[in-house]
Order: sequence, then structure tokens, then C-alpha cells
Amino acid sequence: MTSAERAMRADAQRNRELLLAAAVKAFSNAGAEVTLEAIARDAGVGIGTLYRHFPSREALVDAAYRSELARLCDAVPGLLAAMPSDQAMRTWMDQFIEYTSAKRGMSDALRMVIASGGNPFAESRSRLLAAFGALMEAGAAGGTMRADLDPADLLASMSGVAMAVGGPGQRAQAGRLLDLMMDGLRYGAGS
Repeated sequence: MTSAERAMRADAQRNRELLLAAAVKAFSNAGAEVTLEAIARDAGVGIGTLYRHFPSREALVDAAYRSELARLCDAVPGLLAAMPSDQAMRTWMDQFIEYTSAKRGMSDALRMVIASGGNPFAESRSRLLAAFGALMEAGAAGGTMRADLDPADLLASMSGVAMAVGGPGQRAQAGRLLDLMMDGLRYGAGS
């Protein structure tokens, strides 16, 4: 959270979060051409509130994508505190698939940001690698997962699963593939 977000009044922060959630949903489901008025209406705020937080469509798309990335990566400590590390990893893998599904749905809108000179993906790889690294380190320390794996390899594998199971009807297959990956991550699997 930036210092500007910390300084934001509680109601303004709530409105921002509502707008970001509505934007992710709208851009993922309706595409890049959804109106900003529709997003504001779905968030339960006026268009002026949207523009106070996001001066352009590109700023909204960029913030919505970064919010999804932060939501995913920031979930790791809570998962590790709530469950054994291997279960935290498997739960986070499901969340990663949801994140990539939203990202895929937002692809046209994200291309608009890139075309305007923005780079919404500037922090993606480093944040995802750090999240995978924290989960893997906790699993290795707890004796539930192998310690000889590189987070970059896991990120590439997860990205492959996400690309292979693009549609909502393929959620069961994604689960089976993630279970297979977990079998390979567990301690003693590669010994």
C-alpha cells in the first residue's frame, strides 16, 4: 500500500476497492470497450468518484491489473499462517489460476495500456517469483516440499497449466494438473 493509499479516508479507500473489483469483473467479462459509467454503476459510485481515483481508462485498467497481482501475492503470508505449507501452496495455485483467468479476460484492456506507453506487467514476474519462493521455502523448512526447485521453474509450469486450461469448463482438469504438480513438489518426490 502506498502512502497515498494509507492517507486516503476509509470511505474513499472503500470506493477505490469497489471500483477496482468492478473494473476487473467488467474488463474480464465484457472486454475493453465496457463503459466507465457501467463500471462506476456496478461499483455503486458515481462517475465523478471513478475519475477522482482514475483519471483515464488506462489508469483504471493498470490499477485493476496491479490490484489483482497484489491480491494474489499478498495472500501468501495469510495462507502460510492458516495452514500447512503444502496446503498453502496448493490453495495458492488455485488462486494463481483465477488470477491468470482474469488477466486473460483483461487482455484487450491491458493491450490498450501498453499501446499508450504503460507497462502494467513491470512488477509481475518479480512479485510472482517472490510469492512462489516464500511458499517453497516454507515447504522446504517444514519438510513437506522439496528444497531443490527454482521458483522460476514453478512459475513457468504454472503458466503452462494456466494456458492449457483457459476456459471455466476446464477447472476440473486444472485441479488435476495442479495436484500432479504438487506430487512433484512434495518432499521425497524427486529423491
